[in-house]
Amino acid sequence: MKQMATRMLLASLVVFAMTGCRAGGQVYEVKDAPIQTASGKEPTLDQVQKAIIDAGIKQTWIMTPVKPGEMLGEYNVQSHQIHVTIPYTTKSYSILYKDSSNLRYDPVKRTIHVNYQKWIERLDNEIKARLSAAGN
Repeated sequence: MKQMATRMLLASLVVFAMTGCRAGGQVYEVKDAPIQTASGKEPTLDQVQKAIIDAGIKQTWIMTPVKPGEMLGEYNVQSHQIHVTIPYTTKSYSILYKDSSNLRYDPVKRTIHVNYQKWIERLDNEIKARLSAAGN
């Protein structure tokens, strides 16, 4: 009985160690996502910019316009920090990894903290929701 408990504890520690050491998932990027509005009308570049900024605010991102058609997004959670570039037109937008802190980013394998994809997906979904209403 004692040996079985020891083996189970050892197996649990091995699984825990393997899970804790992994870098995470692949860097997730949104590339050339088409902009669709509920009305079917093409939004203006200003409407796209506003939708991205408002989506960022809703998801606690800091959005900084770099130039017309390009936004820099920053997300801070606990000790983690992400920077993304968001190029956009009236027809599409992208969310591209720029850099990060404390997310175990591996540039060779292009892996990063497992929560990175979730944070980008939430931002992407919020941008889509805002853009859907932009053409009205």
